[in-house]
Amino acid sequence: MLALEPRAQPSRFWTWVSPALALLLTLMLGVLLFAALGKDPLRGLQMFFWEPIRSGYALGEVTIKATPLLLIALGLAVCFRSNVWNIGAEGQFVMGAICAAGVALTADKASGSWMVLLVLLAGVLGGMFWASITAALRERFHANEILVSLMLVYVAIQLLGFLVHGPWKDPAGYNFPQSRTFEAATQIPRLMAGSRMNLGLPLVLACAVLLWVFLFRLRAGFALQVGGLAPAASRYAGFSSRQALWTSLLISGATAGLAGALEVAGPIGQLTPYVPAGYGFAAIIVAFVGRLHPAGMVLSAILMSMFYIGGELAQSRLGLPKSISGVFQGLLLFCLLLCDTLINYRLWLGRVR
Repeated sequence: MLALEPRAQPSRFWTWVSPALALLLTLMLGVLLFAALGKDPLRGLQMFFWEPIRSGYALGEVTIKATPLLLIALGLAVCFRSNVWNIGAEGQFVMGAICAAGVALTADKASGSWMVLLVLLAGVLGGMFWASITAALRERFHANEILVSLMLVYVAIQLLGFLVHGPWKDPAGYNFPQSRTFEAATQIPRLMAGSRMNLGLPLVLACAVLLWVFLFRLRAGFALQVGGLAPAASRYAGFSSRQALWTSLLISGATAGLAGALEVAGPIGQLTPYVPAGYGFAAIIVAFVGRLHPAGMVLSAILMSMFYIGGELAQSRLGLPKSISGVFQGLLLFCLLLCDTLINYRLWLGRVR
């Protein structure tokens, strides 16, 4: 029978090359998938890997998708390195969007451009508040953070639906469940004319640099990682597990909430029931494909945003369902898990030796 035996020392080289191998396997499986669906495989791959980057406008759209994915993934990387499994970043993203919209809706035509800073701050605080619920329940009642954070996603989505169908519904919106359009003073400035690329891009890149400094150059980041890798050693060294729990979840909630604020105050410009786009779940893949390292996550966020845009193009030009982007995301994750398994374990025919 087929058995697995742990390797004594997994190769560091193949550990870092593993995401590239997973992408190559995903491409091969994508070719088979398009052929099985009766579509030209080369045309299908073109939708995912060429069309999203073929022009300046297309690159701007890639950054619009990559910005929230990278922001959320940065916060999740802190949690995962701390052995805190925050699976509810989607809910923190939605709550950040709700709080940011609440501030944006108080603005009028006379409001100054400083209002955008309050909108972003509200998003950060909203995401932190939603993540703090998970931290409090785990600390006080030892509740499983995976289940708590995941269930809070649906609570946030229901709250969003209540607001856009009720008190925040635009009376001049022809009965559509959406808020009124935000004033210009509360919207994220664009970087160039003719593109939706906005100031969220340099902001998220700055966050990536700050996270690298925090994780690899500061004692606090070192303490978090030690707590995740070796809890007993962490306690012996005097590092607080409670502090690690709250710090990691609050950082993750802050980045997810900021991503939600950038989404509603940027490309959307209002609060709608379509704010939950699955970024919080896709960012988990971004984090692991990027090896929980800021530089790697920048590249994996770009790749994942290309999958989102490729799915939309495949829907409009090839007649495929939009869910094809989710299929590619899932293929990438499973291929990565397969590669990592083969890197960390040997396959044997017979009993484990």
